[in-house]
Amino acid sequence: MRPFSQFSLVFPFLCFLSSASAEPQADINVLVSSGRHYSCKCYPGDRCWPSTSKWATLNATVSRKLKKVIPDGAVCYDSFKGISTFNATACAEVNQNYFGEQWTTDRDVTNLWIYWTNNTCLPPVAGNTSATCTLGYYPELVIRAMTKQDIKASIDFARENNVRLVIRNTGHDFMGRSTGFGSLAVNTHSFKDVEFIKKYTGPGGWKGGAVKVGAGIQGRELLRLAYQQNPRVAIVTGECPTVGFAGGYIQGGGHGPLATLHGLAADQALSFEVVTADGVFRTANAKENPDLFWALRGGGPSTFAAIVSVTVKTFPETPSAGAIFRINATHTNDTEIFWKGFRAFHNLANHYVDNGMFVYYELFSGSLNVQPFVGPNMDVAKLKQVLKPLIDQLDRDKVPYDIVYKDYPDFFSLYIDLFADEGAGANVLAGGRLVSKTDIAKNANGVVDAIRQSITASQGGIVGHIVGPGYGAPVVDNAVNPVWRDGASFSITLVILPLNASLAEKAEGQRLLTDEVDKPLRDASPHGAAYVNEGNLEEPNWQNAFWGTNYPRLSLLKKTWDPKGVFYARTTPGSEDWEVIDYGTRLCRRL
Repeated sequence: MRPFSQFSLVFPFLCFLSSASAEPQADINVLVSSGRHYSCKCYPGDRCWPSTSKWATLNATVSRKLKKVIPDGAVCYDSFKGISTFNATACAEVNQNYFGEQWTTDRDVTNLWIYWTNNTCLPPVAGNTSATCTLGYYPELVIRAMTKQDIKASIDFARENNVRLVIRNTGHDFMGRSTGFGSLAVNTHSFKDVEFIKKYTGPGGWKGGAVKVGAGIQGRELLRLAYQQNPRVAIVTGECPTVGFAGGYIQGGGHGPLATLHGLAADQALSFEVVTADGVFRTANAKENPDLFWALRGGGPSTFAAIVSVTVKTFPETPSAGAIFRINATHTNDTEIFWKGFRAFHNLANHYVDNGMFVYYELFSGSLNVQPFVGPNMDVAKLKQVLKPLIDQLDRDKVPYDIVYKDYPDFFSLYIDLFADEGAGANVLAGGRLVSKTDIAKNANGVVDAIRQSITASQGGIVGHIVGPGYGAPVVDNAVNPVWRDGASFSITLVILPLNASLAEKAEGQRLLTDEVDKPLRDASPHGAAYVNEGNLEEPNWQNAFWGTNYPRLSLLKKTWDPKGVFYARTTPGSEDWEVIDYGTRLCRRL
């Protein structure tokens, strides 16, 4: 799990500190590995690791909120780091809730998907109880921030002591960016303040309604509050109800059920309150710090600042219609008939987004589950009219299916009825592809063929989103990859690995994801892109894939706003200067 002993064996190095003074300097932790020089963050056991008194001072500054991290699963083991931890009652609670998203997001550091934690200290329901409970790649310490001063103190300490900093809100993270070996985590999940504004008067030209949202609010929480307003309002949030709204979601772009109608979540941002890498509280909007404002809207999570709050647009609630559509083994076991059905469905992606719709589906071999088609500003009669080309094609091809239509008085009622929490605890590598309308128009059949190849290679499936932010927000000046304005279909690809996967198996899983699962999708969609928040960490040419023509500006802004690299998230602007070495442990800047 935590391969301390392997470091010197696999990566011979010389770690040296300046002897100019008796006190080690925090910013000097140089490492030489295989002839390459690095300047590394400080880790437990290093001479530059902060002293006990420094940690005590930090703890006092944050009103004793600093805690050493003990994995949740430790209560199911006899001991953790020599401390007796077994507690039958607590272990039963962990077992009961381990696969639940809301429980997981409410924890201090636990990740929803466990691959990037190094599968450490799993509870008995998911692991081997005879194994040793270790910290794995979870942070060393965590501060459950309650005030913006707590966030500032965390950032200042990490910067001044050269400690890796992790920002964690919900852990709703496929790419391991909310955890990190040997790090200090600041948890912003307690920032739940929400303030609705009837008419926004701030900079940027928006005159409609708005809402100021604390960093810790989640999508379903926010939508419930929006529904309680008079009049009721709607907000662009994520498809999954437990997604944290104000942090990495918006900083990466943020798609969801209303994103076709109104644009991405980042397109709705009007103003941010943040703490930047120098520990200064700042406002970023069209008037104040406009370059930072531009970058925060889609430029990458945990990259430019820590979010305290964000103010976004609200929209009037509208009647909505939904549909649930399925083709599976209860309908046909004929593989070719099944794929005819999927082809009929997916080839109409441009048609769906041209009608302001969002579609969420799960596709596995022989099983297509669309739940739901979302038709804002529609009733069932209108939705049936929009879906008529699909139904007609299925009937012509003699593809059996089920479809159920539902009317709703408003979008919120549809959302609560048709969208549900997903699972936690999966040991999965994620990848994906954003397919453009241009690619669908030119090569719709080729895209479906690529999806089929991808599923065959992964022996798993994809999670699909048909979403076109260019319909509702065709021209927006922010950091989001411009390809999103031509977006039509975004797929999350999956490679499932065993819990006890060896290093060789992990490397093979990554190769499989990049070269066999995602490659057909890349080849079939030359006008497409990859998505910052739900993508492959080994995405070829990731700078262009994630940000396109916006990347050079983002790279310069990273150097401006965070020259010391206080904030780090893999495959975000400026991260090419850094490398996580020794099996995912030490974070080091290349010299």
